[in-house]
Amino acid sequence: MSQQTMIALDPASTTGSDLPAREEPRPGSRAARMGLPRSVDVLRDVATEYGVCIRPLAMRRTDLDTGRTEVIDLPCGATREDKCPPCAKRNRRLRQAQIRDGWHRDDEPLPPPEPASDEQKALIVLRAHFEFERDAAVREADWKQVTDLDDAITEVEDAITAEGLRGRVAPPHTTHSDGVDQGDAQDNGKRRKRSTRRRQDAPDLPRRPVEARTVGKTYTAPDGNTYRPSMWLTLTLDSYGPVRSDGTPVNPDRYDYRRAAWDAVHFPRLLDRFWQNLRRCEGWNVQYAGCVEPQRRLAPHAHFAIRGTIPRQTLRTVAAATYHQVWWPSVDVQHYGGEHLPVWDVDQGAWVDPDTRQPLTSWAEALDQVDTDPDAEPVHVVRFGSQVDARGVMPGTTDAERTIRYITKYITKHAADCHTTTSGRQRQHLERFWRQLQVTPCTDRCANWLLYGVQPKNASAKLRPGRCRGKVHQRATLGIGGRRILISRDWSGKTLSDHKHDARAWVRALLGATTDLAGVDQPTGTDGAGSVRHAWELARPDDPDVTPLGHRLLRSISERARWRSQLLAAKDRAAQEARHDLSATRDGGEGKQ
Repeated sequence: MSQQTMIALDPASTTGSDLPAREEPRPGSRAARMGLPRSVDVLRDVATEYGVCIRPLAMRRTDLDTGRTEVIDLPCGATREDKCPPCAKRNRRLRQAQIRDGWHRDDEPLPPPEPASDEQKALIVLRAHFEFERDAAVREADWKQVTDLDDAITEVEDAITAEGLRGRVAPPHTTHSDGVDQGDAQDNGKRRKRSTRRRQDAPDLPRRPVEARTVGKTYTAPDGNTYRPSMWLTLTLDSYGPVRSDGTPVNPDRYDYRRAAWDAVHFPRLLDRFWQNLRRCEGWNVQYAGCVEPQRRLAPHAHFAIRGTIPRQTLRTVAAATYHQVWWPSVDVQHYGGEHLPVWDVDQGAWVDPDTRQPLTSWAEALDQVDTDPDAEPVHVVRFGSQVDARGVMPGTTDAERTIRYITKYITKHAADCHTTTSGRQRQHLERFWRQLQVTPCTDRCANWLLYGVQPKNASAKLRPGRCRGKVHQRATLGIGGRRILISRDWSGKTLSDHKHDARAWVRALLGATTDLAGVDQPTGTDGAGSVRHAWELARPDDPDVTPLGHRLLRSISERARWRSQLLAAKDRAAQEARHDLSATRDGGEGKQ
């Protein structure tokens, strides 16, 4: 064999210029067929483009008057775009509308409650009489009378609710079969009290009585115009070591992954403390709406829209003075791991050491050791970092809309998907952080406490040492276990259901329609008078009356296309009518002149 032939047969010796040009696949071949797009994928893409849910929930609706049944597709309501992009996009727009509705309000979102009527007051007095008689029956151990009074109390509380009062008058009573009234008995476990004295390393904050208002301050310009700006705030955690521009640590061995994991787990509690301190410091009920998301270094931070204005120095001072102490048993030493793990002893009803068969320290005993130690320190203290970004935003500006889009930028993604991991260094950083989260206790019932020789609260045989099912231990959450969307209670005075209803009402008013577009304006199965008219049940995919998913998606796409055409036509008509009214107004004004 010649040298040229050997070189030609050696793949390593060939260069890009030596390789033959790629030929087009033969028509009808497998390669040609695989190059064609799949119709199923195109159907999903078109459905996503038209806003059709790609995972609809088939519900069977039965008319109780006529007995007619029909299968109606309801959106799955997913909030993550990896599950259903149209539903996730719809949820994002809904959150943006919620933030927009409550951000720059100049009035209180919730009206004061109406005064109680005489009938409502009379029911409260009757409830008081029953409570007095029940207490006397408990003291006399007349348990039959107690049972009768409990039934009467239930009836009067139902009447109180029907009369239009919110909430419960008092907590319900529970009585064991042995006659011990648990509602009046004291808790056998002692109530643990922690000192409310502030830490010496945290600055003191002024406390003002909080006013019952949620609207910020109004500013008046020299020309007489009034302004009511609001704010945008970003809160971050402290540094755990120098990081590169891609978020990875410069020195992974010196990066404090343990403190980063604990801070991520307890970050929601730190945010709650911040808003409590800010309201007490400012003296009014500050309202906020924001989102929690990870930075490139994987540490959580939060963006908030604040109604009204607060001095930037006050925000920085409150952030520096806010902390959350975790008074848990010590986790300095991990006693178990790998194959050497505690085991459940059925006879003792507790987790025991695999070698000595001695039960591990119970949760109550571990906390007693912390309480009796005069030199005890919290196992962890979480604080904000020094970086606090705050700026004012005027209503109705492009900056306000851009900020709303920025706050809701990642709410349709998992925490781990907010930033794309491309390099091996980023993947190693994520692996180290997640490995530390796997051994970090998340609650007092976390199975990870068994690794540190402590039985968690209400321990049972179902636990798996080091394998807690809590949300914070999942790779997709990056330790963010609480809600990622944070909306204060008096932000807009509406729930998401209310905002959905407002959006449907706007479309119906624009189209001049009197019923919902999907024909399911009463999802609870009631008619206008409030009586039950329809019965709903979940339809199985293999039921005879449930058509294939492809057929249902095609029908929904056609329906959405018609809706879109009708909506665009209605918008054009509304714009023409507005221009006509404006021109008529101008002509009338010129005629008067």
